[in-house]
Amino acid sequence: MKQAMTWRISLAIACGALATSVTAEPVTYNIDPGHTYPAFEADHQGGLSIWRGKIERSSGTVVFDKEAETGTVDVTMDMSSINFGHEGMNEHAMTSDMLDVEKFPNAVYVGQLVNFENGSPTAIEGTLTMHGVTQPVTLAVERFRCQPHFRHGREVCGADASATIDREDFGVDYDKDAGFFMAVDLKITIEAQIPE
Repeated sequence: MKQAMTWRISLAIACGALATSVTAEPVTYNIDPGHTYPAFEADHQGGLSIWRGKIERSSGTVVFDKEAETGTVDVTMDMSSINFGHEGMNEHAMTSDMLDVEKFPNAVYVGQLVNFENGSPTAIEGTLTMHGVTQPVTLAVERFRCQPHFRHGREVCGADASATIDREDFGVDYDKDAGFFMAVDLKITIEAQIPE
């Protein structure tokens, strides 16, 4: 009897381990464009003020494996949706003087979730392609959280991430000669959810 009980317990443990290995796999979350807005802060006139804006249309996926503590991010940003809160500036930013949106309609960020602490990534190491140029960009993740959506119950993950880039590295050096600083602070809020 004791031997049979031991066998049952061992079998239960083995089945539990097997179930864990089967369910522990990457999950794909679709970026929610209504709650994902890459934003930026850029210098105006060599320290006179800071211009703030955002990209209003984006799409992509987050793939996250909680057990393995790995994942990827792939975000495409529609650069024709750039919004400085100033129509004249919006229009100028899209010209060949700056972003040349007709030739380079999208910016793309692709990266790996890394440096996990307490089950959450603290950084994303990847590349940003903008204005036809690809450069390495590491995002610091200030906050990362997954939970059931309060309306439909499907899991949703959200994060805040940031980095500073040099726009001249991407061939966007408009008004550098006028003393404008080239550093641009990226502030990215993202939400992604399991599709229906």
